[in-house]
Formats: sequence, C-alpha cells, structure tokens
Amino acid sequence: MRTPRALGTLLDQFVSDPAIRKLGERWQRLHAETEGWPDPGALITLYESSLPLIERAIWSDGPDHETLGNYQHAFRELERLIEQRGVDRRHRFFVIIPVADRPRHLHNVLESLLSQCRAFGYGGFDGRFKKIVAVVADDSKDASIIDRNREIVEAIAHRGLKGIYFGADEQRRLLGTLSVSERTRLVSILGEPFRTGMHHKGASVTRNLACLFAAGRSGPDQALFLFVDSDEQFRIRVTRPGGDEDLPALNYFHALDRLFTECDIQVATGKVVGDPPVSPAVMAGNFLVDIIAFLNGMASADPDRSCGFHAAAQNGGDAAYHDMAGLFGFQGEEGAYAYRCALEGVHDHLAGLAEFAGRLDRFFDGEHPTRSTDFGYSDAVATAAPARTVYTGNYVLTTEALRYFIPFADLKLRMAGPTLGRLLQAELGNQFVATNLPLLHTRTVDEQSEFRPGVERGQGCVDLSGEFERQFFGDVLLFTVSELIALGYPGTPLSDRKVGEVIASVEERMQRFYADKRRAIQARLAEARARFDDAGNWWHSRSELAAARRQFRRFFDNIEHNFGPGADGHALIASKKHRRQRLDAIKREIVSYVRDRAAWESLLRHHHHGSFPEHRGEEVAT
Repeated sequence: MRTPRALGTLLDQFVSDPAIRKLGERWQRLHAETEGWPDPGALITLYESSLPLIERAIWSDGPDHETLGNYQHAFRELERLIEQRGVDRRHRFFVIIPVADRPRHLHNVLESLLSQCRAFGYGGFDGRFKKIVAVVADDSKDASIIDRNREIVEAIAHRGLKGIYFGADEQRRLLGTLSVSERTRLVSILGEPFRTGMHHKGASVTRNLACLFAAGRSGPDQALFLFVDSDEQFRIRVTRPGGDEDLPALNYFHALDRLFTECDIQVATGKVVGDPPVSPAVMAGNFLVDIIAFLNGMASADPDRSCGFHAAAQNGGDAAYHDMAGLFGFQGEEGAYAYRCALEGVHDHLAGLAEFAGRLDRFFDGEHPTRSTDFGYSDAVATAAPARTVYTGNYVLTTEALRYFIPFADLKLRMAGPTLGRLLQAELGNQFVATNLPLLHTRTVDEQSEFRPGVERGQGCVDLSGEFERQFFGDVLLFTVSELIALGYPGTPLSDRKVGEVIASVEERMQRFYADKRRAIQARLAEARARFDDAGNWWHSRSELAAARRQFRRFFDNIEHNFGPGADGHALIASKKHRRQRLDAIKREIVSYVRDRAAWESLLRHHHHGSFPEHRGEEVAT
C-alpha cells in the first residue's frame, strides 16, 4: 500500500484547530517512529478520530472542491487500511429502491449510488463494492419501462455495483410461497396483487414486499436496510454565492455504520434537501403568497435593467413549504419567500420573469420554486435525536426491525411515514432516531416529470384530485393513530366504538381545517390574478413575454381547477358515500393492526428459521 497522504494534507490544512493540531502531531509521531510505515491498526484509529473533526472544520466555511476531493480520498485510504488489516466487521447495506414507471429517475439514483461508492469506497472493492447491494423493487406498469429498468440494473452491475432486480415475476414467486391463509391475513400489508395486478400496488405495499424479500438475505455479516426513493440522489444541496450546487459530500454508509454501531438503535431516518417531500396539494397557499410578492417586485422593476432577483436564499424553519405546518407542531411561516432567479450571467427582468413563469407548471409535480431546502451541517452521529416521523424515502432498518412494515399499506394513503413514525416512537422510544444524512430530492428530470400517482395531466389541465384525496384521508389516519396512541394503542385494547369515535372526531376537524385552507387559497388566487392582470404591468406590452403570460394564466387556471368551487378533490372528501367507504376501511385496518403485526412477525420468524421457502430476485453481478 502506498503511504497515505490525504489525511496528512487535511490535518495540515486545518492545523489552526487545536484538536486537529494534536491529531496532526500524532500523525507525525506515528510516521517518525515507524519510518513512514505505521501499523494499520494505529492508523485506522487515527483516521477514525480525525475525520469527524475534519468534517466539522470543512463545513465551518463550506467545502471547496479540492478539500472535498482530499476528504473523499482520506476515506479511500481508510478503506485500504481496513483491507490491509484483514478484519472488517462493519455493516453490509442493502439499498432498497422502489420504483414505478420512472426509468430516468432510477438511472440517476443508481448513478449517484455508484458515485458515492467510488468517492468514499465504503466496504472495499474487489471487482465490485463488497458491502453495498442495490435492490430495485419494480412496481411499473409499462412493459417497455419494465424492460428498461431491468437493463438499468444490469448496466450498473457491470460497473461494479451489485444489483438485484426484484420485479413483478420475482414478487409473484415470493407471494406464491405463502399459503392462501397467510396471504389473506397479510392483505393490509402486502395488498392483493394476485387479484388487482402486480403493477401500481403503491409504494407502501412495494416497500413491504421488499422487506419480506430482504429478511432472509443478510448473510453472516450485520446488515442494514436503507430505503431510498427513486427520485432521490446520494448528494446534498448547498447554497453558493453564484447559485445552488449539488455535492457528493457525505459518506452515508460510514456515518450510518458508526451510528448503528455506537448507538443502541433499531431504526434511523434522514430527511431530504432540494424539492419538498410533500404533495402540491398542501403547498399551494404559501406558494401563492410568494407569487404575489414576486409580481409586486417585478411590477416595480425596470424590465430592461439587470435582474435583481438574486438575493441570498432564505433559510426557513422545518416545513416552511407546508401550508399545514402548524398541524405537525412546526412554527408556521409568516410572510413571503423571495424567488431566487436561477439564470446565470447578465440578464434583464424580462428574462427573469420568463424563467419564473417556466417553473410554474413544475409546481404540480412537487417542486416549490421559492421554498426548497438546503443542507445545514451537524455531525450525523453526535446530533442524532429521538424521532417521531419516518421519511419513507430515506430510512434504515436493522434486520430485527424488518418487523416494522409500513402500516395500512393497501389503503394507498399519503402520510405513511409519519404514521409509522408515531407507532415507532411509542414502541421504540430512543431506539428510533433522526439523523442529519439527507438525500437530494428531485421531483423532475430534465424539467419533465415521470409517473406520479394521483396527478393526472390532460389537455393542458393538471388534476390533483387523486393525490389530494389520498392526502386528506392520510391526514385523518395519521392524527387518528396519534390520538389512539395517547389512549394506549396498540398495546391497550380499544373498543371498535372508541376507534370509530376518534376517527369521526378527527375527520370532522380535518374537514374544517381543509375548508379554511381552501378559502385562504381562493383569496390568494384572486389577489394573484388581479396583480398579474393589472393593465398597467409592463409585461402585458412585451410581445416576447407572450409564452410567459400563457404560463401564468395556465397556472392560475390549474390552481382554480384544484382548489376552486368545482374542485374534484374537495368534492371527493365531501361525498358522504366516499367518506364512509374510506373511514370504514381506515377503521378496519386500525382495529386489525395488532393481528396484522402478529401474522407478519410469525412469517418473518419462519423465514429466519429456514422453513420459509427460498426466493430470489434476479441477481446481476459482474
């Protein structure tokens, strides 16, 4: 092995830090005492002591590319030392990626995972990365996309990342190993794909199938199971003076291995940076506030002067993008967020207005042009804290914790993660933590969206009614479960009548809350339209802004369609027949949850003891 140099470079770079200076002196002594070839064990200890302090020093000013390159190189040096020592008891990782008709997203997340492995080298490399396995759980419908997804997994495997394709055929074979009675008992967890089809079962059912698949695959090493959404990447977003930059700056697997080794935990959740993790159905109100502020600023600007919408990005509190942040205990955001123009180089306000107009339609795919989230550094292990919400696109389970399936999965409601989180919080306490290891969330690819359930596009109209309905009843389920937990659920038996009373009370409260938000959206929409349509605004007289004017009006029309008097989503949640069907289904699954848990855990026990029939995905390896 070559003499390691990157750590020494970093220790010299941050020598002004007293703690790092002491470690630098140890580095010098080790090399002096051993004539440049220190014992690997002593060096490993020094690396493990130094890198967290160096990480903190790097983020005190923000990483430049040269320093970040040395930081990654130092981790690769550490990996070679561990390989030289010959003993590596660190965790193996299964990265489980559910996907449905999103081949470009799938390609990007796997590329970012491969880049993460190459940059930091976790677990070592012998033709492929030894401790990382990507499991793609495919829920796609389109046959050509299914073929493409399989090809993407094959291609990444030939470049050094072990891949397992867990598609419809593999899922069908897995379900076929269950008896009819087992499948019947597990319907709320695994759905009824034999009856309803093996595609678009929903992300929660797909994750649960992946849990069942993963339960017997950990092997002799300790294993961790990291669930990642297909529209995420192993990067973080940071604000630079010239604009945002996405960086491969976190060693996720090293940090998670430390977290689960040093702390007594079973489940950890990260968050996301970039696009919000919530539905546009609950972001329209605050976005309209920001649009009004943008239009006011543009109206008073000289259209031909240099664009003035390049102020530093605003850092709001958690859930600044959420119209209903107060429901979740977050401080509501007052006032508008300024739009930060994404154009580079010299340009005028006409170009700035057109650029903003071009982003409006992407709001319905889940982007929020004014309230995206950037990374703020804190030590992922030292600052890990008890959690109450699971971000289902970024959470980690131990083998033992695979018993915590996504509850009520076949209802296909939103808020599955927060609901699971409340149950974990009640049962695990401090063994369920949140850690500062966010993934980059990208709702669109090349300014276009891929498949998104509940969002329909046709003839220029965007219909959110499906997603809106799933959001509303997901909130009803979440806050019902929260109230029942306060009454002892699920450990304390509650009568069906009591469960029904709580559901009815929560649903009535949610109806009032949603109605209030709808009225606020309609008032803000009227104000935004009036501000835009004012004949005195300079943008009406500029022919080059014809497309931008159409984009604004189409956006306003789509907000009207989804939140105005005739909105289909609001009609659905107001329908007595539909409400009764949904509330009855929610009640059934809440009442049966304890039985479902017992059936699931019994199945996993049989699986672990070897009596569960063998099942494999399509494994692709070099």
